[in-house]
Amino acid sequence: MLEENKINRINELAKKAKTSGLSIEEAKEQSQLRSEYLKTFRSTMRDTIENVKVLDPDGNDVTPEKVKDAQNKKFLN
Repeated sequence: MLEENKINRINELAKKAKTSGLSIEEAKEQSQLRSEYLKTFRSTMRDTIENVKVLDPDGNDVTPEKVKDAQNKKFLN
């Protein structure tokens, strides 16, 4: 997860952008922080999905093949 101080800074910059606007340096910082946030979010989401097993009401494994393939690749590495 992204550090709390970075998330707070993203929120500060977003609020400032809505009220008074951002300087060029602040806009660059905001872009960099957002990119870092998205990278972390995607990585966490991918890890979560790769550790999920989907079962139907009868208890049969109905995990999508794409997820199973990703799980197999992860365990082979």
